[in-house]
Amino acid sequence: MKEFLAWAKQKLNVDKRLIALYCVVYFLWGLGMNQFGIEVEIARFTYWWQVITCYILYMVPISLLLRGLPFHTQYAYGLIAMGLLEFGGYVLGTSYAYPNNIIDQLFTERNFALGMALFFALYFPLGNWAVGKLYRFIFKGQTG
Repeated sequence: MKEFLAWAKQKLNVDKRLIALYCVVYFLWGLGMNQFGIEVEIARFTYWWQVITCYILYMVPISLLLRGLPFHTQYAYGLIAMGLLEFGGYVLGTSYAYPNNIIDQLFTERNFALGMALFFALYFPLGNWAVGKLYRFIFKGQTG
């Protein structure tokens, strides 16, 4: 356990500007995805502020822990993280899946949360890649 805590502390000890950039990017990404889910009637958060709790308070720290790992490793750990988040959201009723949505139609209603977790697990490797590129662009070659 000590080794894990030391590793996590080292991974989370980054430039504050990098953390701020993650928060901005993930917040905008979350708002956009929630709105997209509403527009095409796939799924939505029950409350708009869940974008903050899910995308910033949950996904940003996980992204920071996973950054620098290979794509497949980030995806695998991201799948676990998103599986727990998706399962919890639908069990607690804090997420709403529209009846007979396109994912239900393609993969059946029983596979909806799994499909969402499989898709959203991509956020970790893609988010780390995008934020890394933006950070280097904005701060001219610095590493976070």
